[in-house]
Amino acid sequence: MPKTQIACPRCHKPIQAEVEQLFDVTADPAAKQRLLSGQVNMAQCPYCGFSGRLATPIVYHDADKELLLTYFPPELNLSVHEQERLIGPLINQVVNRLPPEKRKAYLLRPQTHFTFESLIETILAKDGITREMLQAQQARLHLLERLLQASSDDVRREIIRQEKHLVDEDFFAIFSRLLQNAAAAGQENLVRALAGIESILLAETEFGQKLQRTVEEFEAASQDLQRLGSRITREKLLELFLQAPNDERIQALVSLARPGLDYIFFQLLTNRIESTRDANQKKRLEMLRDRILEYINELDRQVEARLKEAQQLLEELLAQEDVAEATRRNLDRFTQEAIQVLNEFLRQASEKNDYTRLGKLQKIVEVLQEASAPPPEVAFLERLLEAPDQTLKSLLEQNQAMITDEFLQTLSALMLQVEEQAAQNPQAKAMAEKLARIHSLALGISMRRQMQAQ
Repeated sequence: MPKTQIACPRCHKPIQAEVEQLFDVTADPAAKQRLLSGQVNMAQCPYCGFSGRLATPIVYHDADKELLLTYFPPELNLSVHEQERLIGPLINQVVNRLPPEKRKAYLLRPQTHFTFESLIETILAKDGITREMLQAQQARLHLLERLLQASSDDVRREIIRQEKHLVDEDFFAIFSRLLQNAAAAGQENLVRALAGIESILLAETEFGQKLQRTVEEFEAASQDLQRLGSRITREKLLELFLQAPNDERIQALVSLARPGLDYIFFQLLTNRIESTRDANQKKRLEMLRDRILEYINELDRQVEARLKEAQQLLEELLAQEDVAEATRRNLDRFTQEAIQVLNEFLRQASEKNDYTRLGKLQKIVEVLQEASAPPPEVAFLERLLEAPDQTLKSLLEQNQAMITDEFLQTLSALMLQVEEQAAQNPQAKAMAEKLARIHSLALGISMRRQMQAQ
């Protein structure tokens, strides 16, 4: 969205900011996510340091849910007439975009909100997310903040003891996202702090201990399957289930070996049940079959839900005028399922010779490829590692613009990692030696360039 010149709310000097007032989900499905992110209509003043949300009216529309909402920040102190004058043109845009049969009575009764929070609550309530659920989520976030700010592990343990009812699946989901984001952003101090908190949570809470057992059983199941390797058969897979020591192992095996749990597998298990004479053993096998089926159904429901969500995401993107820009704004929503659905959409569009849809899908592919490409310094380093030793100097001389501080930092970090492995791995030792040569040559070129600039 293009930036608009506005007056800073604090010092009133002119600044540039993105101001968005109409969020019409029917015409722009990505608008809902932008609004819910809480990052819209934010401004930062380079003069006085102001950073926050701008006081601007908002109109939100979702025809499917028959929602037409307006938001007027109280600090604007607008009369009803002034409010109508401001939102009238925006509501007219909403109405004009709708076909006549979609223009219903709700459009005549927009719901007015005077706090941003109440606006968001109304939108989420239509998705089945209540105020109580939002408050519970806020409580979990507050707990996480307290744990990060605590002065010692003993204090953290006491906080966890007092708030143990908040440490559940939802809490760990928030914790996991924060840890992943911190790692992706290179925030090493935060990653270390979170890792320390995680170890306490896993050891000190009931849900953490359960999660730890699940992880351990998943690793054990993975090792069992790896030992079988290409020799795996349905008969051997059945034996793994029969030897499983607990439900966590059974669930892990279902997750890892779902494709092999077909009709033939269950026929083998049924034959085993029918041929068993011992009543207790027969009952145990029947319970095992029921448990496997229960976990399969649960897993399939989860996969189906993720595929449906991925399909919805892609249809939202394809409906946008600028598909590439919409994709860039939603990169964090792309999952393995989204890639799977994207490939299926490409296949279908190709078979139907739907070149318009195919072109839009290709734009999504291009943005994903662009986002997954390694940084320039990493790509250049990979090129150097593949080059013969005698060409390293000339290659570096020809690409002096690539020898930046970022490149040297990446090179140094990789050298440290490889040197740790060099003592036990001959291949790592050879790479460490080559990295040292590259570092020496690159550093020499960088220093020479700095001296010439002085």
